Amino acid sequence: MISYLQIASLTKTFGDHVLFRDISFGITQGQKIGLIAKNGIGKTTLLNIIAGTEDFNSGEVVIRDGLRIGYLSQSAEYPAGTTVLQACYHSANATVRLLAEYEEAMNDPNHTNLEDILLRMDTFKAWDYETKAKQILSQLKINDFDQPVEQLSGGQLKRVALANTLIGDPELIILDEPTNHLDLEIIEWLENYLNRANISIFMVTHDRYFLDRVCSEIIEIDNQQIYTYKGNYSYYLEKRQDRMDNMNTELERANNLLRKELEWMRRQPKARTTKSKSRIDAFYELEDKASAAPESKNLNLDVKASRIGTKIFEAKSVSKSFDDLKILEDFNYTFSRLEKMGVVGNNGTGKSTFIKMLQGQVKPDSGMFDIGSTVRFGYYSQDGLEFDDSKKVIDIVQDIAEFVDLGDGRKMSVSQFLTHFLFPPEKQYGFVKKLSGGERRKLYLCTILMQNPNFLILDEPTNDLDIVTLNVLEDYIRDFKGCVIVVSHDRYFMDKAVDHLMVFRGNAELKDFPGNYTQYRLWKEEQDRLDKELEQAKNSKSPVAAKPATDVKVETKKKLSFKEQFEFKEIEKELPKLEKEKTQLEELMNSGNLSTDDLIAKAAQMGELIDLIDSKTMRWLELSEL
Repeated sequence: MISYLQIASLTKTFGDHVLFRDISFGITQGQKIGLIAKNGIGKTTLLNIIAGTEDFNSGEVVIRDGLRIGYLSQSAEYPAGTTVLQACYHSANATVRLLAEYEEAMNDPNHTNLEDILLRMDTFKAWDYETKAKQILSQLKINDFDQPVEQLSGGQLKRVALANTLIGDPELIILDEPTNHLDLEIIEWLENYLNRANISIFMVTHDRYFLDRVCSEIIEIDNQQIYTYKGNYSYYLEKRQDRMDNMNTELERANNLLRKELEWMRRQPKARTTKSKSRIDAFYELEDKASAAPESKNLNLDVKASRIGTKIFEAKSVSKSFDDLKILEDFNYTFSRLEKMGVVGNNGTGKSTFIKMLQGQVKPDSGMFDIGSTVRFGYYSQDGLEFDDSKKVIDIVQDIAEFVDLGDGRKMSVSQFLTHFLFPPEKQYGFVKKLSGGERRKLYLCTILMQNPNFLILDEPTNDLDIVTLNVLEDYIRDFKGCVIVVSHDRYFMDKAVDHLMVFRGNAELKDFPGNYTQYRLWKEEQDRLDKELEQAKNSKSPVAAKPATDVKVETKKKLSFKEQFEFKEIEKELPKLEKEKTQLEELMNSGNLSTDDLIAKAAQMGELIDLIDSKTMRWLELSEL
């Protein structure tokens, strides 16, 4: 395989803080590698080093001459007044620079050097590049090529940056959290695009389904070193657990030996003999080995939620729109105790507006949200929280409380709480200004959770958080003794954290689906297939052209057999009963009275019931057309 990139003995530090030391690895043609590490370990820093935007302390980064590299950073910035199409030409690519020259010449009243530019554009086939740019933008649902970038939403700007990265036809693409701010439809499009493309990939992402389906190799940074796993994310989980089990066994053995050696050291006279010197030296080596940090144990963070009554909230005929954009129309819903709702839908369908209305931050045009008197919201917003950089991390949380109430008279210090969310002591007593972007998001999350809310509203909580923190948050939500609404495009997170979905389809159309995202996706694919078949069946019926009476051929409808007549009548009787059963099952699942296991079982039953209704309906249509 052709070598694209080689990193040898690379070390990067910030002051006395070592991100990674003497790491080495390579990227070859066709490799698709995912990079995994905790927040603050240096994932983005490593990507910036490879992209050439950040230096390093020692080591070597060798990139193949002439290699075309595309880099998608976490945040894209373009000069004010730049149009969408011009933003796609923001690149060091030679063809892109030529197109930028063309744009400048066209905007110049004198069209300076236009003839020379047109000649070079023909030579480099730059016209194809512009066509490709417009095609990719259209696939990413960006159709106004002349719109200034400052008018774009965060999700639209991310899609423009993504188009800018892809249209340069890179051989190696570096992606830093590519799914942030993208809706599910675009994430799945990008997933398919990268799987089909003959391209090498090195990326950081918290989206575990995306990681599992795109990458065939995982590199993990842990304790300043790297570990390589020749498989996708599922394979990585299995092999990493094997590695941690072996490490813990080895550390336990070292600790047992250390205890014995310590006893021996204490028994020795102060004047040590030459004969025992080797054993003394071995003792200190063993002490260093045993002091290595073992795999942290999973803690049960059963934080007490404030008492919540039976009344949570009721939406009564709520309507909301912005000009021609409808968000809700005559929306009615009663939220149940301990309900964990996931909110999904494309960007711009009103998900964030919905949760802001729920909290009174945005007023509905008509109707109301009737909130229970005991409800205490804990709201994690996309915008986050600005911290005083001159403060220490521990001071930020201690300004809120000294302890976290676990209930039954049990308390946890804020230091223990921070440790659970993967802030080690050296981070806790460090200054906020030294935190990475992901660590700042994690600190913001801690300030929300430690206030003992009984109703959590999490708006895109997975953005910029590392996978280990997401596991902690998922466990927290499952054990949370309150209500939860999660708005997220992270499919894996939604599958683990919620028990049903509210799907925003746009134009005030909502679908309450009793199951997780994967179950919804399978259901929707089946519905789309059935709709397509029905459409094809309708289109296949072409009217017969009128002919003279002498040529008219009378078409008689095929008569149903006795067996088919019986089947047709039976289906007509069964369908209303099945629909009634479906309605009763939906009411039971939305009651909030089912345990998690019962809810999972009912969701599976609902899937089977929907399949049965669909198949019966299709058969009824077939028989009715005979």
